[in-house]
Amino acid sequence: MIRHLFKLIWNKKKQNFLLIVEMLVSFMVMFAVFTLLVYYYTNYKRPMGFVYENVWTVSYSNNRLDTKNEDTLAMYYESLKRTVEALPEVRAVSYVGSNSPFSANNSNNSTTVNNVQIMANTYQMDDDYARLVQLHMLSGRWFSKLDDGAKDKPIVINATLKEKAYGNKNAIGQRFEIEGKQVVIIGVVQDLKDKGDYVAPQYSHYKRVERNSYASTGRMLVAIRPEAGAAFESKLNKVLTGIMPTANVEIEHLTKKRIAKNSITLVPMIILLIVAGFLIVNVALGLFGVLWYNISRRKAEIGLRRAIGASGNNIVLQIVSETLVLASLSLLLGSFFAIQFPLLNIFDLPAGVYLTALVLSILFIYGLVIICAIYPGKQASNILPAVALHED
Repeated sequence: MIRHLFKLIWNKKKQNFLLIVEMLVSFMVMFAVFTLLVYYYTNYKRPMGFVYENVWTVSYSNNRLDTKNEDTLAMYYESLKRTVEALPEVRAVSYVGSNSPFSANNSNNSTTVNNVQIMANTYQMDDDYARLVQLHMLSGRWFSKLDDGAKDKPIVINATLKEKAYGNKNAIGQRFEIEGKQVVIIGVVQDLKDKGDYVAPQYSHYKRVERNSYASTGRMLVAIRPEAGAAFESKLNKVLTGIMPTANVEIEHLTKKRIAKNSITLVPMIILLIVAGFLIVNVALGLFGVLWYNISRRKAEIGLRRAIGASGNNIVLQIVSETLVLASLSLLLGSFFAIQFPLLNIFDLPAGVYLTALVLSILFIYGLVIICAIYPGKQASNILPAVALHED
């Protein structure tokens, strides 16, 4: 049976060539779509690693002060922090760098960690950050007053960086250089999805904000108690502008920033889905039309088969089988190209993402082909032998 199907396809190779190419292109597009979908879904299923509900970002700029003395500035911003923390609606406050969770800012540098060259994100956080967002420390500890006056600057790395640089070895106490300065690892923290739900964990290390650096951060996180009302945002803004009358103060909610960040991340996927949707519709219509045209030209053949005893289901099975063989030829060629992605580590995605996308793409194309072939097959099975042979 299969040998007979290949013989029929070979005899009409010129007519079937374009159909095979069309299904091949559709397969590659769907492979790209499913790769992104599987990749995004895998990242979405990872734990957030921190708490962002009821946490606000307070940005302030152009805060003109009469002094440039570092100790005076440190006392001023420590007083600002204590004033905000003293509000009954506030749970915790932390000074952070500009690349706070879900922000559009990035800060990274190339670092050699344990003889491994790594491009890592650099974050600045103070001692209260871990408590504010409820970080999960995998080993070691977060920054504290124990680090005051330390010879080597303390640093915390995330699990992805630790695995890349040290594997299964203990990273606590290890030293390396960042921008020419010696640092020592005091903790390993669980990966944070602070770039959005659909972004994979990136190599990251966290530096401690020193007292004399509070003025340069320009941003703080404020954790609000759940019972705080909607009017508290206005109250907080008045408190901040009262202390910093010349500053431009902006308050943003991390929940809203997360939604905005996710929306930006999903834009390429939405565009690709729209393009793929149009392509699949065109392929389905083209396949449907080609099968319909072929059946109209093969009435005599189908009528003869019916005359010698073939049932309607046999005719449907033949039409569907011929189409599946065509699809298999295109999928074999497409799978050869698709399998190169995990083998060559293209785009640096996990091999499991590519393999899952490959299987889903194959199943999708087979399902599409079967759906498009069943109705023309049903129409072919209704051809009466006498009518078909009389027309011939």
